[in-house]
Amino acid sequence: MAATDTTTPDGAKVVEGSDGLLLEVDGRIVPNYDATITPFEEGDVVTGKVVRIDADEVLVDIGYKSEGVIPAHELSIRKSVDPSDEVELGEEVDALVLTKEDQDGRLILSKKRARFEKAWRRIEAAAESGEPVEGQVIEVVKGGLIIDLGVRGFLPASLVDIRRVPHLDDYLGQKIECKVIELNRSRNNVVLSRRAVLEEERKEVRQQILDRLQPGLVVEGQISNIVDFGAFVDLDGIDGLIHISELSWSHVNHPSEILNIGDTVSVKVLDIDRDRQRISLGLKQTQEDPWQRVVDTYNVGDELEGKVTKVVTFGAFVEILDGVEGLVHISELAPHHIENPREIVEQGDQVKVRILEIDSERRRLSLSIKRVEGQNLPLRQLEPEEGAAADGEGAGNLDDVPELELSEDVFTGDDVPPPPAEGDAGAEAAPEAGPAEPAETANGEPPAEPAAPEEAPSDRPA
Repeated sequence: MAATDTTTPDGAKVVEGSDGLLLEVDGRIVPNYDATITPFEEGDVVTGKVVRIDADEVLVDIGYKSEGVIPAHELSIRKSVDPSDEVELGEEVDALVLTKEDQDGRLILSKKRARFEKAWRRIEAAAESGEPVEGQVIEVVKGGLIIDLGVRGFLPASLVDIRRVPHLDDYLGQKIECKVIELNRSRNNVVLSRRAVLEEERKEVRQQILDRLQPGLVVEGQISNIVDFGAFVDLDGIDGLIHISELSWSHVNHPSEILNIGDTVSVKVLDIDRDRQRISLGLKQTQEDPWQRVVDTYNVGDELEGKVTKVVTFGAFVEILDGVEGLVHISELAPHHIENPREIVEQGDQVKVRILEIDSERRRLSLSIKRVEGQNLPLRQLEPEEGAAADGEGAGNLDDVPELELSEDVFTGDDVPPPPAEGDAGAEAAPEAGPAEPAETANGEPPAEPAAPEEAPSDRPA
């Protein structure tokens, strides 16, 4: 058999065609064991097969004259790992050569450092291209999560999801994709964002959702956030807003009174701004309109019970059905003159009212307490308000009564007693619009006795 011209230091020749694995020595063909040893230096990454797993180390055959040893703490970036959880017998692993011979003559390797070097190259490429990287959540720390990328990556809690995550422990052990947003090799610092990945995915479906939605559709979503002016609903990738005025047919002080984050609700699409990708939603539109019950059930002149919900300077609001309030004007509270509605009613009182007018178009209801037969509410004594202005401004001042746009004839019904005939003996003068009954004198004292009927009306108390 022909031999190559290459000779070894001891004079042996490499057999041609054997790829250096056979030698000719003194006319005999013998294996070249040195050719099976992979040449490497400290710091190189080598590949080997796991041949033994002990409690504190792993032996790996890398084709060297002795097996390499990977200490348990060099297997993974995780803390206190069990070697049998990290590798299996027969598994091929990459390891970085730490030292070719330690004081005991052993070849010391590191699996985590080999992975570290490869990971850094992969992470640097991902940071440059903007591609996401995948890793497993291995720890929950103050302020976020630790992701195993071959390098310990930090995922801040604010960037775990699009919305705040209340329980980070739920992610422990999960594999997640993140984008690299900060990288510092000298400090081994990698900052990640899962939120960036989720937002990018959402961009692709937002337009599809907008194209599918049309005003008038009733869709299902989940309450994602509650604010003072309304509630946001997640519609499978895009948020819509229910304004506080569209939450209920009845008055709502704050959205949290009727909704909680995470609630699943059916809502109606009211409007879509496709350019700004904004969706207006209504919750009350999916519920029965109580005003329709009023129109279908009640008529002018009907008497029913209600609850006083609010007392204002010009009257009192009474709720007759859930979500339906009517106004009892101050002139309809009592058959006699009063200065302040609180002389007759307070918030929370249960009263009987008569329907004077139903304006279904403007959703307004005019009510009366004084016209209910057999109902005579007692007059209450009011304590003077602290800090009341000396000029008479306060609850009894009607100068700033808002325009209610109610029909004038609802306050002049047939059942109101007619004014006494002129000249009737002992008749009281009917109240006229104007200064017939002053509310209070300029110094805050009660008004003087009214002038006798035969005296000139201009005789007013100073």
